[in-house]
Amino acid sequence: MRTILISLLCLLGACATAPATTPDASGDSLDLIARDYVALILEIGEHEEGYVDAYYGPPEWAAAAEANPRAVPQLIQGAATLTGRLNAVSTDRADPAAVQRKAYLLAHVSAAAARLRMISGETMSFADEAEALFGVRPELRPLASYDPVLAEIDALLPGPGPLADRVTEFKSHYVIPKDRLQVVMDAAIAECRRRTARHIALPANENFTLAFVGDKPWSGYNYYQGDAQSKIEINADFPIYTERAIDLGCHEGYPGHHVYNALLEQTFVRERGWVEMSVYPLFSPMSFVAEGSANYGIDLAFPDDEGVDFEREVLFPLAGLDPSTAEKKAQLQALTRRLARAEYTIADAYLAGRIDREAAIDQLMTYSLADRAKATQRLRFIETYRSYIINYGLGRDVVQAWVERQGPNRWDAMETLLSSQILPADID
Repeated sequence: MRTILISLLCLLGACATAPATTPDASGDSLDLIARDYVALILEIGEHEEGYVDAYYGPPEWAAAAEANPRAVPQLIQGAATLTGRLNAVSTDRADPAAVQRKAYLLAHVSAAAARLRMISGETMSFADEAEALFGVRPELRPLASYDPVLAEIDALLPGPGPLADRVTEFKSHYVIPKDRLQVVMDAAIAECRRRTARHIALPANENFTLAFVGDKPWSGYNYYQGDAQSKIEINADFPIYTERAIDLGCHEGYPGHHVYNALLEQTFVRERGWVEMSVYPLFSPMSFVAEGSANYGIDLAFPDDEGVDFEREVLFPLAGLDPSTAEKKAQLQALTRRLARAEYTIADAYLAGRIDREAAIDQLMTYSLADRAKATQRLRFIETYRSYIINYGLGRDVVQAWVERQGPNRWDAMETLLSSQILPADID
């Protein structure tokens, strides 16, 4: 199995030898196109704050984009030109890694073109937008199809009052006190790292800083700095539960975003000089793999009951909490996870104007079992990032299915995914 995975890794771009492609009649090549692709992404970032999630290429390229960005119509034409140039470069007799590189660039230029059209005012349906940006079309199930899951949760936590209130009250016993957040998060991240480092060789200098922030639409964020360094921020405006410490430690850190970005930088930018990987456009197929693998990484690092055991033995004592109903909490987590895609249907209706803000908040309260404040924050996330939300639940499920199809050594498959140019279309 290891041999198969190594072969796949080579095929998708992680071997040391540089593949050859056939330049077009003008002498154009993937290396030249990749340089212009980076310029395109950096210039889009000058029109939309947050579009460039990470950049660790030459500083002068970023300075040039900031000093003289093309207007949006020019960038749309620039994306079309890049697509034409990519199609003109022949990969008929090329190394398979070059074939994948061309496909990767085509997919990301296409997503950039779609985002530019959105910036210029074009509107798409939720599913069309998700497919255009991330390369996957989500299923939008009727909200009523999630009602049986709500019934199971109702049976798990019986009693008077709205179900969301009962869930909030039950979970309140697992809120990490603010004065213990640092020590609990430090312990959770350290364990996530220890479990990951047993299976994946991390860059020798990799490291991160951790900060608690507020007034954000998200619960956690990894700002990758380059050179295997990350800045992880955790939103402390809302209660952070013990299991969420594990989730954030894995998702933002190990084997999630920090590891993903560090391996991509090491594999492509440092070892191969493929400059397209020095920039991370947030609204791109890259994010489907990034968020999906970060969420699946939680299950990979803490399989079966190991997460509950770690909470009981380490996190509960550090937080000063009673572990007596930890198993019921785990049951609730598993059931709640089955509700994750309900918000796609809610977001579709809200962003299309079929329901108003209050209706969207009410539906999020019902199907995410959150109180009004938390549901309002989630709607703020949907307003900010729109169809990006598919990358979490759907992304996790697609990544999990692909990894588990590769055979029993799931960590090897995960390392392949994290250090390659695999696209959502390759794993869906």
